[in-house]
Amino acid sequence: MKRRNFLLTTAAIVPVIAMGQDSKPQAERGKKGFVVKSTESRFNEKTALGGTSPNDIKISSKDTNGDLTVFEYTGNEKGGPPLHVHANQDEIFFILSGEYLFQVGDDRHNLKAGDTIFLPRKVPHAFAQLTDKGKMFFLFQPSGKMEDFFRILGALSGPPTPEAGAKIFHDHDMEVVGPPLQV
Repeated sequence: MKRRNFLLTTAAIVPVIAMGQDSKPQAERGKKGFVVKSTESRFNEKTALGGTSPNDIKISSKDTNGDLTVFEYTGNEKGGPPLHVHANQDEIFFILSGEYLFQVGDDRHNLKAGDTIFLPRKVPHAFAQLTDKGKMFFLFQPSGKMEDFFRILGALSGPPTPEAGAKIFHDHDMEVVGPPLQV
């Protein structure tokens, strides 16, 4: 009887386990690691947000088959993006220097060097750099269209109008749902 129960239980669990598996095969990744030096960007691609704040790709979606992108942001002015939602990406920020205010849903958090924050997908969030200078690593999982989003912002000669900004966000699977945090 015990063997029969074991077989029935196993037969019932196998489809559940299979549902949790990705049905598409994982693409092969490179067999070698790589180093991106300080002040450099992967593939030597430079992007500066607002024309003054470098936002360098350290690990590209090309390296991870779209699973992950990592940026290093050096903020040279106070402020931040509008309150927005990512439909498909989680974000993680690790503060290297400076102070930042983050809003995640209705909660607000002050972060400083050494602090980390997780922002789940589909939850409205924003941040504001509170100090004149700041630096952080942040990553998107999966990558989505985020590298292209920052390329477009970096190519602008100035800040976009609220309407143009909302369209850029929308074109990259995000929605603006409120203004930037006040500093």
